[in-house]
Amino acid sequence: MDPNAIVSLLIEESASDQQSVQPLDEQLFHIRLANSSGQREAASVLLQKMYGWRGYEVDPHAPHLPNRITLAADNKGETVGTMSLCLDDPQIGLPADENFADILSGLRQQGRRLCEPARLAIDRNVNMRVFAALIHISYVYAHNLHGATDYVIEVNPRHVMFYRRMLGFHTLAPERHCNRVGAPAVLLRLDLDHMREQIEKFGGRMDAASERSFYPYFFSPADEAGITVRLREGRN
Repeated sequence: MDPNAIVSLLIEESASDQQSVQPLDEQLFHIRLANSSGQREAASVLLQKMYGWRGYEVDPHAPHLPNRITLAADNKGETVGTMSLCLDDPQIGLPADENFADILSGLRQQGRRLCEPARLAIDRNVNMRVFAALIHISYVYAHNLHGATDYVIEVNPRHVMFYRRMLGFHTLAPERHCNRVGAPAVLLRLDLDHMREQIEKFGGRMDAASERSFYPYFFSPADEAGITVRLREGRN
């Protein structure tokens, strides 16, 4: 897919054809592909704000590589969430290769097709449904359109339990120092077949009170099918 072919990903509650916005309690947010320098700059400002608040370093001038897309959530014109998705590339690799190339090489030798969600930041004033929407859209792009089999992510050790409990990640490699953010990082992995199963079971089911993960906040399977169609129609 040519990222520049997608102007806007307007995510809706139902699988209807009309473009709309996703209700978020009393807020509304759009999920868009940040495909202009201005949109990427707004995402970078949020990233620097949230990483700096946690004491992490982040390079505001990191190049926008051809194997990376950046998603942004905005509310009334203000960027309130962002994340990047890096698709594995034999020439470029993934950001996690900097610290865990030996581990990732083993997965590639097994025929796994990797992708890496990265540079995730959510404004503290918005509901975490923004987080769920960004992750779900990245899953559609990676798994449904590009056949990725696994997410791999680097997270601070104190965030490991959050990703394990809320999305089903497993620890792939213990803590190593990550120079990109100047902090320790643990490598986690999620088989995207597991994510698919959880979306089919819980997606859009806000009534599933007994389920303690993020999956009830994901879109329903019917909505996901509509999102996938719209993304495919963005192909040249």
